[in-house]
Amino acid sequence: MAHIIVVGNEKGGAGKSTVSMHVATALARMGHKISALDLDLRQRTFGRYIENRKSFLASANLDLPSPTLCELPEIAPETLRPGENIYDHRLSAAVASMEPSNDFILIDCPGSHTRLSQVAHSLADTLITPLNDSFVDFDLLAHTDSAGEKITGPSVYSEMVWNARQLRAQAGLAAIDWIVVRNRMGAQRMVNKEKMERALANLSKRIGFRVAPGFNERVIFRELFPRGLTLLDLLDIGVKQLNISNVAARQELRDLMKALDLPGVTVDF
Repeated sequence: MAHIIVVGNEKGGAGKSTVSMHVATALARMGHKISALDLDLRQRTFGRYIENRKSFLASANLDLPSPTLCELPEIAPETLRPGENIYDHRLSAAVASMEPSNDFILIDCPGSHTRLSQVAHSLADTLITPLNDSFVDFDLLAHTDSAGEKITGPSVYSEMVWNARQLRAQAGLAAIDWIVVRNRMGAQRMVNKEKMERALANLSKRIGFRVAPGFNERVIFRELFPRGLTLLDLLDIGVKQLNISNVAARQELRDLMKALDLPGVTVDF
């Protein structure tokens, strides 16, 4: 059975597609077979990222390890029983077709609540939730008092993950390993950053997730997208020496992959 990684939250702009592409490509470069699904059927940022990679590598006559992009198959409505949801069947069929030939399946969810996203979360062995280092994004997980110190209750996304966990438990599946990834953290030791650190540590114990470091805000991530490249590809496309920012970004990716602690994965880059 392939290990299913779901990257999701219900807020856009948190870096889901960047995290998805770098995790998927890192796994491919370490020799693992990985296929990918983009459930944002409108924007398709992750899907476009992989398509850009395929086009660039073909034009540059390069052969670099890459995730395989799959699409949701069409399902004939007349084959559904009363009350069945067509999106459930499309996602189940896609996952079933990928499982036999892959070590990992990575599913990137849209930044909003959809039926596909909800079902995908219930399939997750590992759930990665990128979160900008801000209480605006923290509100997706839990509500706090005006000082940002006391947690007053869970928010909509945490409740959705809880429901997904309940469904997995009822089906006799292993618990979701939930990792919240702190993205766009500033280098300085600021009051907001310290408050976020305390709030996440407190909330992680209450609702059961791990906290992992993500990516700082860097121009390089925006520059890589049109060619479908990641930080791990730079030397392969002729960059002779990485600058300090790129070296630091590679270390951030290395730290993230180690923190994910995926089965059978030894981080060796």
